[in-house]
Amino acid sequence: MGIIGTVGLPGSGKGEAATVARELGIPVVTMGDIIREECRARGLDPADHHGAVAVALREEDGPTAIADRSVEHIHEAYADTDTVLVDGIRSNDEVERFEEAFGEQFRLVAIKAPFDVRKERIDDRDRDSATESLEDRDRRELAFGMGAAIENADITIENTDSIETYHKQIRNILKEDDI
Repeated sequence: MGIIGTVGLPGSGKGEAATVARELGIPVVTMGDIIREECRARGLDPADHHGAVAVALREEDGPTAIADRSVEHIHEAYADTDTVLVDGIRSNDEVERFEEAFGEQFRLVAIKAPFDVRKERIDDRDRDSATESLEDRDRRELAFGMGAAIENADITIENTDSIETYHKQIRNILKEDDI
C-alpha cells in the first residue's frame, strides 16, 4: 500500500483517520507530535504554543522543517509494515518532500468538511485550546499552503456523514492495494 498522508483543516477528521489506521494495526506518524516535542524542547507548553512553534520551525528551517523531521520516523515505521499513515500534512512543500523521500509509494488523502461542522467537532473536544479561534487556525494552516495540498490530493473525502460512514471510507482506503 505505501505511505498515506492526510491533509485537512482543523476538525476535518485527520485524527479520526489516524484512529482507524491504529485499529487496523497501521503505524501512524503524527506531524503534530513533532511540533509538540519541539515545544517541550523549548520549555513551552504545547497546548499554548503549538501554532507559534509550528510557524517558528518553518521560519527557522524552511517550509519542510516538520516534514524533514518526520521522514526518519516514517522510515522506521515503514521498515516493519507495508503501510504507514502520516497524520497532518500542511502544505504542497511537505507533499513534495514526502514524494522525494518515498516516490510513488506516497499518496495524499484530503479530508474536507464545512466550517460549521468542523467548529462543532472542535467545540466538542476537550484537548483544543480556547486561546485561538477556528478562524485563526484556518488562516494559519492556509498560510502554510494547505489549500493547494488539499486541491492536489490523490483522493478527497467529504467528511459530512456519520462517523461510522467516515470510518468505513478510511478503512476502504487503507485496505486498497493501489490507491
